[in-house]
Amino acid sequence: MSAQLLLPNETNLFSFQTRHHKTVTLAQDKDQKYMVYRFGTPEKIELEYPEKEPKSYSKFKYSFYFRGGGKMNEGMDINFVSFVQGEYKYVLYSTYYAIDEKSEIGIKVINLKTNKTTLIKGNLKSQKGSLIDFRYNELLSIDEELYE
Repeated sequence: MSAQLLLPNETNLFSFQTRHHKTVTLAQDKDQKYMVYRFGTPEKIELEYPEKEPKSYSKFKYSFYFRGGGKMNEGMDINFVSFVQGEYKYVLYSTYYAIDEKSEIGIKVINLKTNKTTLIKGNLKSQKGSLIDFRYNELLSIDEELYE
């Protein structure tokens, strides 16, 4: 199964399959008029956010922390794209820790009323695209608050 939920006029920015065989996709249309998040399967999209409109980029925030130096400096590269819909905050993450050479991807869903967090881990082998690209592509504003 492809790790992307795309329309014909869209390109993938970041996508992966969860361990429960759902797909997470951040996509934009080929003219860069909108960006959209999708969660589900090709047969059933469970969540699509936001509306496909030019203002959609402003609904997402990017944050990151990078420390080089490899294992000796406990280097790390942590990246997040987040958005809020209703009572929930969704935080897509991609992390790398040099000390144990461990990488992870996934999404955290935070109930803003109860502060309960649900962690949905992704399958690294299914990853396409990279959250690191948001550091340079200027599609999203950078949020100084780090989510961990």
